[in-house]
Amino acid sequence: MSGAPTGVEGAARGLAGWLSLAAAPTFAVMAVLTAVSGGGGMEMMCSPGAGSPLSGMVPMYLLMSAFHSPAWLRLAFGR
Repeated sequence: MSGAPTGVEGAARGLAGWLSLAAAPTFAVMAVLTAVSGGGGMEMMCSPGAGSPLSGMVPMYLLMSAFHSPAWLRLAFGR
C-alpha cells in the first residue's frame, strides 16, 4: 500500500492535524477559565495540598497546553 493516501486516509490525516492544533489553545482557555472561576470543586479534589506550586488544575492545564504546542510550532516554522 505505497503511494498517495486514499481519500479516507487523507481525510483522517487532515482531521488529526486540525485536532492537534485545537489541543493547545483549548487547554490554555481551560486554564484561564479555571483560574478565573477559582477552580471550583475539582480544584480541591485534584489538588493534594498547598505543598507544590504545580498542584491544582491551572498548572495542569498549562502544562498540557505546553506539551501540545509542537503542532503550532511546526505550523509557524514550516516543519
